[in-house]
Amino acid sequence: MTVTETVKEAIGLGHDAPVSSSIPATRKQMSDARLPLQYRDSCANLLIPLNKCRVQNYYMPWTCTDERHGYEKCQYEEFKIRVKKMEELRAERGGERSN
Repeated sequence: MTVTETVKEAIGLGHDAPVSSSIPATRKQMSDARLPLQYRDSCANLLIPLNKCRVQNYYMPWTCTDERHGYEKCQYEEFKIRVKKMEELRAERGGERSN
């Protein structure tokens, strides 16, 4: 298990996170798609076809809207899960903030 996976498991964003309804992308798929490390998360299965669509359509902003919307929604849902988990951790510590 990598450090990233360990951290995701610790904060509740492991493989069982119900962010996207389709099968998550494998490491090989992400590597073959040449995704940067910071984008290899639970939404990578949506980013791969989005990037393919973008390349095929020369990054025209009015194309690939369905793929982009799906990816952005996935990112937003993952963000909401992280915020909820952080609020739970703060509540367990008694509401103190660490800055």
